[in-house]
Amino acid sequence: MPNITLPDGKKINFEKSISGFEVAEKISKSLSKQALLISVDGELKDLNHNISKDSSIKIFTSKDKEGLETIRHDTAHILAMAVQELFPGTQVTIGPVIEDGFYYDFARKEPFTTEDLEKIENKMKEIVDRDEKTYREVWKRNDAIEHFKKKGEIYKAEIIENIPEGEDVSLYFHGDWHDLCRGPHLSSTGKIGKYFKLTKVSGAYWRGDSNNEMLQRVYGTSWSTQKELDDYLNRIEEAEKRDHRKIGKEMDLFHFREESPGSVFWHQKGWSLFQKLISYMRMKQETAGYQEINTPEILDRSLWEKSGHWEKFGANMYTSTTPDEKVFAIKPMNCPGCVQVFNQGLKSYRDLPLKMSEFGKVHRYEPSGALHGLLRVRAFTQDDAHIFCTEEQITKECLTVTNLILEIYKDLGFEDVILKYSDRPDLRVGDDQVWDKSEAALLEAIKATKLEYSINKGEGAFYGPKIEFVLRDAIGRDWQCGTLQVDLNLPGRLGASFVDSDGNKKVPVMLHRALFGSLERFIGILIENYSGKLPFWLCPIQTIVIPISSDFDDYAKQVNSQLKKVGLSSEVDLKNHNLNYKIREHSLTKVPMLLICGKKEVDSNTVTIRRLDSKKQETMDLKKFLIKYSALNKAPSI
Repeated sequence: MPNITLPDGKKINFEKSISGFEVAEKISKSLSKQALLISVDGELKDLNHNISKDSSIKIFTSKDKEGLETIRHDTAHILAMAVQELFPGTQVTIGPVIEDGFYYDFARKEPFTTEDLEKIENKMKEIVDRDEKTYREVWKRNDAIEHFKKKGEIYKAEIIENIPEGEDVSLYFHGDWHDLCRGPHLSSTGKIGKYFKLTKVSGAYWRGDSNNEMLQRVYGTSWSTQKELDDYLNRIEEAEKRDHRKIGKEMDLFHFREESPGSVFWHQKGWSLFQKLISYMRMKQETAGYQEINTPEILDRSLWEKSGHWEKFGANMYTSTTPDEKVFAIKPMNCPGCVQVFNQGLKSYRDLPLKMSEFGKVHRYEPSGALHGLLRVRAFTQDDAHIFCTEEQITKECLTVTNLILEIYKDLGFEDVILKYSDRPDLRVGDDQVWDKSEAALLEAIKATKLEYSINKGEGAFYGPKIEFVLRDAIGRDWQCGTLQVDLNLPGRLGASFVDSDGNKKVPVMLHRALFGSLERFIGILIENYSGKLPFWLCPIQTIVIPISSDFDDYAKQVNSQLKKVGLSSEVDLKNHNLNYKIREHSLTKVPMLLICGKKEVDSNTVTIRRLDSKKQETMDLKKFLIKYSALNKAPSI
């Protein structure tokens, strides 16, 4: 007689074992129609799962994250099922849920075409209409290997062969078609709905290893309503228009080359934007009491072994062996170098908190298939800072850092910020009492912001809890940027210490703080958020002075010179093109203001302003223009 506890604490007693369907029906008829899956004592199960003992349960619908992810998981299965019905002989491999959708990798000699995707999508809808029953079977491992080999599914057989001997495996059937899967799944193919779309095909190596066979990866998206699907497809269409790679080329900001994959070749305008961001950050950090340092990009392997990075990140580090057979690594992060600066000279408790910032260039090997413009690179600049403090100072410093990060995001136009808090993992270092203090400090900092936050249980770093700052952009996409981490491990490993008020040496707590994370990536996010139409104070070129004819070149040069004197980034266009051509050309490069000069302007010492995306013109006294726009040439909080 299982006693079922609901999320609100209410208990329901049943005389015999029951399924998730029956629990949902007992709660309400409407819930039983909407129910998709159930959690039993925190573990997700199919609705037909048998519950025979006292349990805490929760039922999920398509409105829940878990429900939507299950819809997407089922849709991935139906994609594979449709492909094998349409193209016999195609082998299936893996098909996981990803953000906003799913994919499935296939082994097939002929490439999938755009027309094939349409056929597959129609077949998937047909399978939904057939409302095939979905059920789970548990097989012996070796039986499953033999079964898939007989079917010619060598990839599935290989996956199962990696499962330890003696473990049973789970198979899910949708009608007769079946796949190796842990589940859970919906009760039938009809429960999926038809709110899905196949979006693209790309290549993918088996198991992500370039030494293995190339497979075909079909991507798709799936939602619980037509409106959600339409909204998503509109966002994707808008995102394509905002692609920073396309806009960056139009604005002449940067490019990439095969000779140095994942590294940015900054052009003059792009480097100007980069330096404006650094200058702004430098000013904010100096005001907040940070000392800026710089540490070597290449360090001996022994330091990375002491810090623990060699073991954890060794596979992603660039290394070099010198003629004297010493092994050096290009730094993948700045933290160990910063500790070495702290270690120079005796530190007292009176010196803490000690805040050190660094715009450090780091290198991390990323698979070539993962590289994506500025958003995923191998060489990037971290706006790192490390705060050395006592345990008693953790709370105050976390609050100060959090407020600084939020103020900077607001200056850059991001006010919709979500916080994610991750607490202690099972495998960790440090005393539980210090963990208690660290977690309490971070939670207090989060709550003080009054912002939305979520808790990722057990997802903290092995050395301490962390906060992730997630920005929501103009079209509703989320970008994880800043982080704040409490480190109870690295300072001790690298010999950091300070003399406390009692005269004894103690190991400081180290707060790792990044505001943008990667300046390269953040610039990509900025470009896409603003469609290249950046805030005036950040624009690499803020004004271009255009004489109507060569008769007014001298006046245009004088205007340009005065603009530069008051700190505006300006150019004068003296090319032998007509005015309309120049306006079109500079509009494409997203220059916010064009200043037109002709006889009228020369005679009255004025400029005629043509703003980006506006056909209206305004004539302004030059002195007033200089005063007004030099005042606007700074971040809102400065």
